Amino acid sequence: MTENVDTSRLDRLLTTHFAGKVVRKDLTKLIKEGANVPVYVLEYLLGMYCASDDEATIQNGMTMVKRILAENYVRPDEAEKIKSKVRESGSYKVIDKVSVKLNEKRDVYEALLSNLGVKNAEISDAFVRQFEKLLVGGIWCIVTLNYQFEENQRGSPFTVTDLKPIQMPNMDMEGLFEGRRAFTEGEWIDALIRSTGMEPACFKERVKWHLLARMIPLVENNYNFCELGPRGTGKSHIYKEISPNSILVSGGQTTVANLFYNMSARKVGLVGLWDTVAFDEVAGINFKDHDGVQIMKDYMASGSFSRGREAINANASMVFVGNINQSVESLVKTSHLLAPFPEAMIDSAFFDRFHAYVPGWEIPKMRPEFFTNQYGLIVDYLAEYLREMRKRNFADAIDRWFKLGNNLNQRDTIAVRRTVSGLLKLICPHGEYGKEIVRHCLEYALETRRRVKEQLKKIGGMEFYDVHFSYIDLEAGEERFVTVPEQSGGTLIPEGRLNPGTLHTISLGDTEMPGTYRIEIQTIAGSGKVSTSGVAPREAVKVAFDYFKANAGRVSASIKAGEHDFHLHLVELQRSGSPKALTLASFIALCSGALAKPVQSQMVIMGDMSLGGTVVQVRNLAESLQVAFDAGAKRILLPMSSVTDIATVPGELFAKFQTSFYSDPVDAVFKALGVE
Repeated sequence: MTENVDTSRLDRLLTTHFAGKVVRKDLTKLIKEGANVPVYVLEYLLGMYCASDDEATIQNGMTMVKRILAENYVRPDEAEKIKSKVRESGSYKVIDKVSVKLNEKRDVYEALLSNLGVKNAEISDAFVRQFEKLLVGGIWCIVTLNYQFEENQRGSPFTVTDLKPIQMPNMDMEGLFEGRRAFTEGEWIDALIRSTGMEPACFKERVKWHLLARMIPLVENNYNFCELGPRGTGKSHIYKEISPNSILVSGGQTTVANLFYNMSARKVGLVGLWDTVAFDEVAGINFKDHDGVQIMKDYMASGSFSRGREAINANASMVFVGNINQSVESLVKTSHLLAPFPEAMIDSAFFDRFHAYVPGWEIPKMRPEFFTNQYGLIVDYLAEYLREMRKRNFADAIDRWFKLGNNLNQRDTIAVRRTVSGLLKLICPHGEYGKEIVRHCLEYALETRRRVKEQLKKIGGMEFYDVHFSYIDLEAGEERFVTVPEQSGGTLIPEGRLNPGTLHTISLGDTEMPGTYRIEIQTIAGSGKVSTSGVAPREAVKVAFDYFKANAGRVSASIKAGEHDFHLHLVELQRSGSPKALTLASFIALCSGALAKPVQSQMVIMGDMSLGGTVVQVRNLAESLQVAFDAGAKRILLPMSSVTDIATVPGELFAKFQTSFYSDPVDAVFKALGVE
């Protein structure tokens, strides 16, 4: 575990060991509020002029930065004024986002300056070759523009004569490793969080690890990361503002050509040019191409994809962030935590490729006091350090002290190793780490992968049954299991007896996946009619009621079916759609309501019956039992005909229940009510 860190001590450590590479983050805030430029652009300038702890130097530097931004940063509403300055002086420096496209008709590269609104300024091939990102998405630069107008000229009078990306020119990794040695693990974690603009003193230990995990895609190649949570928790901030090496694709339509490979231009898309491709608002992702999700699956699994005859490799990590609109408790109970994804992506094979799912709901909504006023690394220096770490690998760190449990398959193992490697690259970039920090990284990695697996179990069924993740401490020889906090919440089936006529059943729904349903019967004086509400299929209820009227006497002589009216309400607890097996459960509920006798506590009814009372066995028994267990069932009522399927159920799952078997519908009523 890491410790809380004294803020002034951290400031001293940073200014001493990273002199010239730190900046006071309140300066960034002061200017950021008045200029809509990414943080890394601002801090590049602040690092040039304000990298000092002398107040007078800082003030002079601030004045300089403000002047540069006032004179050279192009505000969109002042674009015409800047164009005029370029024309009048013949040459002028601006700070703007530059992207480049090839004009095939003229065989020249043309630059687009976003804020200035200049669309076709000619730019030298040398700049394009040197900075390929100009061709995809564009980069912030300090640009020298020339203006030369001639009669009958075919292109724009603007030309780019000099271009300098706003990025650090070089990176001294040995210097960084040496500086890191002066910090404890806790201090360094806090320094990293500070560098992203947050104040670590405001966050609990666990939240700090979540904030750290957001950076793993920036240090790990081909890392697939997911974070869903409420609005306003800063999910996309790090990918948009902190690193010039990541690109944020806002929700909406995207194409294979843009993302992976443009066949006509023979150019690799975003994944080949950026370290991280982050998708904001996952609910809105929509591939124009029908094979988009398939290619993405291929890429996420192997880091390569095929287009035409080409097999292309790329290193970009994939990040999916989005909002959860319901409470986590209700999603855990009734659906799954990946529900916000669009329908086309709700696919177990796609989600199985996620290496980690960070619980965004545990991160508090951002408030002004969460943003730091203290020193932190210049984000550009941070971004280059993160980028440099992508060349290294700490995935074998686990093997020295630990072994992974036998419930982890190959994909789980890769995911856990990658997460551990990413966390160690962040916390111990110098490669010097002890057993306890590796243990902490391992437990966090197991939890974030298990969260993926728990959702897969709900989407894909028994194929993903093995979710009990553990690791073995090689020295102590003991096995430790890692749980997911949100799974241990309340259950759908409450403890204690329910009202007469109320029971739970498991049935396949429209989705062909088992779901939990609750039947509630209301009995009133009447003439022997039945009505339904909720998602109850009328046909199934009618069959159950006809059988009830014909056979009520076999259950008990006291049931007078013709003297009462019954109302059956069906509650769909897990968004599974209309149930396919409801007749038998409805018959038991009608008997329970008519006798005013409740079914046994935490019991689930399984199986079905035909019009004539023939018992129908349970479909997908293993998956149905898993759903029953997750819903909180302790007792199971099964038809005798399902005995042959018990072999398909994992032994440890079957052992979780008190199981009763019935031979016919009347026998099922007696067993359900606990009458021998």
